[in-house]
Amino acid sequence: MTETIRRHAVWLVLLAAAGTFALTMGTRQTMGLFLSPLNTSTGLGLGSISLAFAFGQLWWGLTQPFAGAVADKIGTGRVIFIGALLVALGTFITPYMTSTAGLIFAIGVLSAGGAGMAGPSVLMAATTRLVPPEKRGLATGIVNAGGSFGQFLMAPIAGALTVAMGWANSMQVLGLLVLLVLPAVFVLKGNSLQTAPAGARPVGTREAIRTALRTPSYLYLSVGFLVCGFHVAFLATHLPGVIASCGLPVQVAGWALALIGLFNIVGSFAMGWAVGRWRMKSLLSLVYAARGVAVLVFLFAPKTEAVVLIFAAVMGVTFLSTVPPTAGLVAKFFGPANMATLFGIVMLAHQIGGFLGAWMGGKVFEATGSYDWVWYIDIVLAVGAALVHLPIREQLPRPAQAGIA
Repeated sequence: MTETIRRHAVWLVLLAAAGTFALTMGTRQTMGLFLSPLNTSTGLGLGSISLAFAFGQLWWGLTQPFAGAVADKIGTGRVIFIGALLVALGTFITPYMTSTAGLIFAIGVLSAGGAGMAGPSVLMAATTRLVPPEKRGLATGIVNAGGSFGQFLMAPIAGALTVAMGWANSMQVLGLLVLLVLPAVFVLKGNSLQTAPAGARPVGTREAIRTALRTPSYLYLSVGFLVCGFHVAFLATHLPGVIASCGLPVQVAGWALALIGLFNIVGSFAMGWAVGRWRMKSLLSLVYAARGVAVLVFLFAPKTEAVVLIFAAVMGVTFLSTVPPTAGLVAKFFGPANMATLFGIVMLAHQIGGFLGAWMGGKVFEATGSYDWVWYIDIVLAVGAALVHLPIREQLPRPAQAGIA
């Protein structure tokens, strides 16, 4: 009976974490559908609106180390509660913003900051803390798949709501849907102090960060994740624009975003299974190399609806499948204590790349009338990310591990 209860508790944790990620990520990843209506409504220009989206990418990352540190101290549930309220508020008031500063505040500060507080660093750390070690790889894959399912579900919903009630009301409904994550607060409560062995000296946040920043493998991992952020943010923000520039119907953009979410579920589950069987650094190199090849093929392929949707599916498999092995390596390096903080720093690197991807997409298109140069940069970065993971040492010296675990 005890084993049955424990198994049910694990699935409840995974449902809470994956459901939270589904609603916060699903809402954020559909925002690209509103870029054109915002531009038409405000007349601010694509570059200015892209700046608000780009700032959101950066702020989402900046929030996560601090949210992780707070969650490590006062508990995950409280942090998720505040984060969900901020996402709902920011998304709801966005249609009322008519200036660049207003959009930065609503999209970039409130919504993105709230999503960071209820984001992967906090959720992955809670999952790592609450599930048995032998199930952590698959568990992080399931949580990551939750974010993908949210995108798959929310993109068509956002499109349908926009047709039925207009873009502004559609965005506000999405904001209210985020509040469905609030019951997860009670399931994911607790903090990292519960993972410390009996009698062990707790390691402070500053000491944990200093140790991590002196670890070359951790720095290589962060550089690779920066490239992931560039790629993901560019696609999430500008793929609808890429599709529109190919002369394809707007519905294709909605389905392309949905396919990215759907196939990322496949990629997340597959990666969650694979991290327990192969070296995580090798899996990451493979994912980044696959992205570069896929983008190169897409550039030279005819831009038909079928090609775009196939490209979206391929991108979906690799979209966030980098998260389970990246989170797994952080846990393998340093253990579950301070996990939210240390993975949050890696997520910050991801979102610095995200800022560049979202912002450059708009600026390059304004300057050249095409997204081609962003794709070229993306290919070069993907190759670099594939290479930078090769020198990572998955088994760190015991003193480094013992100092944090």
